[in-house]
Amino acid sequence: MQHKIPLAESHIDIDLKTSFSSIDIDVVAEFEKSLEKYYDYKKSVLAVNSGTSAIHLALILSGVAKGDEVLCQSLTYVATINPIIYQNATPIFIDSEQDTWNMCPIQLERAIKDRILKGKKPKAIVVVHLYGMPAKIDEIVAISRKYNIILIEDAAEALGAEYKGKKCGTFGDFGILSFNNNKIVSTLGGGALICNTEIEKEKAFFYATQAKENERHYEHKVIGYNYRMNSLGALIGITQLKKLKTYLKKRRIINDFYKESFKNFSGVFFLKEPSASIVSNHWLSCILLEVEEVAVTKHKLLDVLKKNNIEIRFLWKPMHLQPVFKEYPYYGGEIAENLFQKGICLPSGSTLLKNDLIRISECIKKFL
Repeated sequence: MQHKIPLAESHIDIDLKTSFSSIDIDVVAEFEKSLEKYYDYKKSVLAVNSGTSAIHLALILSGVAKGDEVLCQSLTYVATINPIIYQNATPIFIDSEQDTWNMCPIQLERAIKDRILKGKKPKAIVVVHLYGMPAKIDEIVAISRKYNIILIEDAAEALGAEYKGKKCGTFGDFGILSFNNNKIVSTLGGGALICNTEIEKEKAFFYATQAKENERHYEHKVIGYNYRMNSLGALIGITQLKKLKTYLKKRRIINDFYKESFKNFSGVFFLKEPSASIVSNHWLSCILLEVEEVAVTKHKLLDVLKKNNIEIRFLWKPMHLQPVFKEYPYYGGEIAENLFQKGICLPSGSTLLKNDLIRISECIKKFL
């Protein structure tokens, strides 16, 4: 059996013993400073233990509470939605658009108008930059401002992606990052909340550290959470962030290799940047199989690659089709559903070698 090729694995190559001996400061705060530097010191960043925690904190700071409605992308990972339920709020699912596979601005505004007519103005919007591809963020920001609705950017998959020269995660009222082990930059589990002000960061820190009041004894007036990033994760993050440009370059090389490999296959279509103003980080290279009996073909391909010790994944199953969320409203058509039916994520990790890519592409081409 040949070695396993994982879907997405971070490239972590630091000497922890040496790194620990050279840093004698609060490494979590130092990692936050590194992220703030990355955003040109225009944002305040709080390091937490997961991207999910960051979304939850963003909802709390946005005032989302029981009975509120939150507009959210249907085609996403469940971690985008679960914190809405934590707050006893109601997710309102929005379909994707075909260009970027992200939240459709037309359906978003349609949903807002309809919810207002029903007497329930939404409290927040959560847009996702899916697989590292920036959403049509100008249009979505304009809609959020038009109706005065808080915008939260789930950029968990999009560190290093840009829209019109501006980094993803910086367009909304809050931004979210993930440093899970499958991300381009990893802290072996972790995340960050991007805030527009230091005051917002301080409020988030308060909730993320068990909501302890400023007293000599332990005083608690509201419910808090244990969401702070640990020191080891932050230490790894500091070294990883320094290599972001290298990792981004590697992801683009991988994406270019796949596109070249399958250029003569009429039934294979890639998630591509629709314009020069949109720069994906190519966290995962994704394809659509436009073939007959695509559902059968997709599952057969998964089985063939599994036998060859190659990991692929289907696109996220839309949230409005998930049994746990079936009772919640949905606005749109079948774009997200069609993407799920046809879409596959190819191995894209920074640790992939040229021989790995050749093995993957030859295996898929032989099957097709």
